[in-house]
Amino acid sequence: MAATAVLATAAIAGTVAITPQASAAATATYNGVCGTGYKVVNSAPIGSKGTVFLTYNSAKGKNCVVTVRNATGKPVPMFAYLYVQGADESAEDGGAYTSYAGPVYGDGRGKCVDWAGGIENQSTWTYGSNCGSLTAHRVTKGW
Repeated sequence: MAATAVLATAAIAGTVAITPQASAAATATYNGVCGTGYKVVNSAPIGSKGTVFLTYNSAKGKNCVVTVRNATGKPVPMFAYLYVQGADESAEDGGAYTSYAGPVYGDGRGKCVDWAGGIENQSTWTYGSNCGSLTAHRVTKGW
């Protein structure tokens, strides 16, 4: 399953931002498990297996991360991770899941966050993103 992506290279501090585009193949969608008031502010594909979503609740000042598989099935190793920079606060959920890992929460109001998700042998890590902004900005490393 091939996903189409647009690669935009930013001259600012040598960062790379990857913006996924719609693909003809089935892709994961945010499932709402973070709760009422959480809106998707960023996301990253996890190879061909799913997507990790960063959400934010403006009223609570909280971020939430959830990793969602493209298709449910037998339990496989998955994780969702969130680290709030400058607050020394992190949260992780990992285990064998059929459809999603997480949600995990952190108080990200006005702070940059690192977030990640993994499904089986594929993962993606995003560092220093959003930084008190609802604008998607990230430096992503996929493995």
